[in-house]
Amino acid sequence: MESLLVKESPLLLPLNKEKTVYDGFITVQERDFRIRILLPPDHQLKLAKDLSCYFVVSQRLHHSPDLVSFVLELKTVLEVALKCRPECRSIPPPQYYSQLIIEMEDLGWDKLVSIDTEFRTLRLRAEDSSGRQHVVTVKLKPKHPVEAPWCSADLPVPLAMTWTPQSSLGHVHTQFLLLLESLAEFWAVLDEIDEKTWVLEPEKPSRADTMRRIAIANNVSIKVEVDTQHPKMLPECCLLGAEHVVTPLRNKLNANMHLWNPDCSILQNLRDVLEIEFPSPATHEKSSFSAECGICYAYRLESAIPDQVCNDPRCGQPFHQACLYEWLRGLPSSRQSFNIVFGECPYCSKPITVKMSTQKP
Repeated sequence: MESLLVKESPLLLPLNKEKTVYDGFITVQERDFRIRILLPPDHQLKLAKDLSCYFVVSQRLHHSPDLVSFVLELKTVLEVALKCRPECRSIPPPQYYSQLIIEMEDLGWDKLVSIDTEFRTLRLRAEDSSGRQHVVTVKLKPKHPVEAPWCSADLPVPLAMTWTPQSSLGHVHTQFLLLLESLAEFWAVLDEIDEKTWVLEPEKPSRADTMRRIAIANNVSIKVEVDTQHPKMLPECCLLGAEHVVTPLRNKLNANMHLWNPDCSILQNLRDVLEIEFPSPATHEKSSFSAECGICYAYRLESAIPDQVCNDPRCGQPFHQACLYEWLRGLPSSRQSFNIVFGECPYCSKPITVKMSTQKP
């Protein structure tokens, strides 16, 4: 029986000559579980008082004919339990923690923002050459460093890490810094826009956002999509507002596009080609560009702001796309052609249209 036990669970060993106390580990689905078995002098099995796993063990284990049968049956119970509780994890070996401490000492404890209670998820800080603060989240695998960790950060591009069994947290941090430097010019362009204009969307830009919707005048704005690899090149532009205001700006953009200078910032180029000065925090209050929707009387509807404007110069009332769509859909006189709904402005009764886009009838 002893040879069968050694073969089945080589990490479970007797602690005394009488072989009434066993202590060690059993392995189930590549996870090690600590177990301690106490036998009476007559070697009649009873359930251990100290069983280091987090499952309810069936009482039928009390009636296992011998120790080998007990261990086999316990493994079966654990396998079933693990299927029901896949989030359960065995405690990593001591080498995991000593390796983690060595790597953090090499990297520097000042780089550690936080670590979870299981010592699996770390958040590391990094500062780029312009002084911007960034954080990368690193989730270590149980077989670290043999297995590559999962990494994520607030970035506009994928965070792809090269990893070998000899890699460490220092390699993650170094690669993260290199990626940050490759995006330095991109962030500089957006930082200038955020500082010197009124950005309507996103409400709170993150380092992963590549779009900015910039206020030009009341109910008039331009949406730009900045290229992460070529941040000073002409971006995708979309002018938003009433047609009688947007059309002249669109004509200037098309006529002056050849003046775009890639050595200048996007903001300066937009000033030149549109022949305008953007309102800024130094010259205007943001409330000047936060007109409420004429239907729901709110500025923000979830994440959307009013971007549909009546084209009549005497009206110019803005609406949320969703609000205007629902309004027009309820009018008996409205009609639909493909994805465009035609109807009358709720304020001045002049013709107005709205695209269905993501709206569902």
